[in-house]
Amino acid sequence: MIGKTLFDKLWDSHLVRENEDGTSLLYIDRHLIHEVTSPQAFEGMRLANRSLWRTEANVAVPDHNIPTKDREKGIEDPISKLQVDTLDANCDSFKIKEFKMSNPNQGIVHVIGPEQGLTLPGMTIVCGDSHTSTHGALGALAFGIGTSEVEHVLSTQCLIQQKTKNMLIKVNGELKQGITAKDLILYIIGKIGTAGGTGYAIEFGGDAIKSLSMEGRMTVCNMTIEAGARAGLIAVDQKTLDYVKDKPFSPKGALWTEACEYWETLQSDENAVFDKIIEFNADKINPMVTWGTSPELVTDVENEIPFSSNDKFQLALNYMGLEMGMPIKNILLDKIFIGSCTNSRIEDLREAAKIVDGKKVSDSIKLAMVVPGSGPVKLQAEQEGLDKIFINAGFEWRDPGCSMCLAMNADRLEAGERCASTSNRNFEGRQGQGGRTHLVSPAMAAAAAIKGYFVNVTNADWGN
Repeated sequence: MIGKTLFDKLWDSHLVRENEDGTSLLYIDRHLIHEVTSPQAFEGMRLANRSLWRTEANVAVPDHNIPTKDREKGIEDPISKLQVDTLDANCDSFKIKEFKMSNPNQGIVHVIGPEQGLTLPGMTIVCGDSHTSTHGALGALAFGIGTSEVEHVLSTQCLIQQKTKNMLIKVNGELKQGITAKDLILYIIGKIGTAGGTGYAIEFGGDAIKSLSMEGRMTVCNMTIEAGARAGLIAVDQKTLDYVKDKPFSPKGALWTEACEYWETLQSDENAVFDKIIEFNADKINPMVTWGTSPELVTDVENEIPFSSNDKFQLALNYMGLEMGMPIKNILLDKIFIGSCTNSRIEDLREAAKIVDGKKVSDSIKLAMVVPGSGPVKLQAEQEGLDKIFINAGFEWRDPGCSMCLAMNADRLEAGERCASTSNRNFEGRQGQGGRTHLVSPAMAAAAAIKGYFVNVTNADWGN
């Protein structure tokens, strides 16, 4: 008998009905909501006089539009304020639990889900945000949805979906010292391209994946969407259970024991058949830096921008103000952003703080900022003294939010400014109209802040 993949197990356990047209109706366990994609959905509910199907399955938090500086002054931008106020009003009206802007547990939706135990193994999880794939790191089937689907989940707790194929990306061996989950996923995207995972749910496996911390696994799954797949998955192991245990919303007592018995089955069977398998060697991965306007336009820091007759390359270079053959280390920077749902957890901040401790941000850098992913992350970092390390080095220490990842609040690049960013997308205008984004790990961003240009943090003498 053919075994099942992890994706198949999660899909089958939530399958309500298979339709004649090839689609399926899936039950959704957790619906995460933020201020950007939910207003129209709630308005649709009111117009149709619908009520929530299962109130406790929904949890909301504002993150995209909120200020990360001088928050006590409120939200100055009227559009941003309207979106956040509307979320507050909708959650109050429909009695949905919300971590409001003033709540000490507020943060980026994809940070607070796992942090609070709202994300659990075996769940189906959706949010009106493409980086919902993050939650797959806990052995959950998690993917982003559109506004009309947000309304559908609110109303029915179900979604009509087309089942995707199974892909296994296996990373063999050990990562070299100083190489992070961000380098790993950028390397994979560079190899398979941003369409490489289209039509698949990607399970990540192999020794290098197993060796990652839970936060590192979240970074990998977070950027699965940049590889073209809506969902990324990592099998449940003891690290998963240890991470989930004692979270505020995790099961307790006998329910915990019962849950663990089920969660321990959430791996692909040994005889499971994948539609596609791709293998990489971990020791081939070096610190990665994107140079273009897509995450697939990436190379390691010791390389030069590649030569190509591809029109896409030239258009990207024209926008970025770079040339083929230019060494990555020759790229001068204006701003540094450490944050986003990809790299704003406590391990990310520790990694960056270790690099900048006792050093100073280069005079050539206009702004270097650290934006924790949540209130609890910020508090823990401050208890560990990381905030003082950053501030003493010349960084700004901000309040939690999406911030400069997508420039929907006051944190943005000006036209022509170049940024080393720990976020997930380097599209044209992503961090501000005309802004130029280079995606890197927290350690690489921190080192770039000190030098004013990219350096190889795995070299012992980079700081000399």
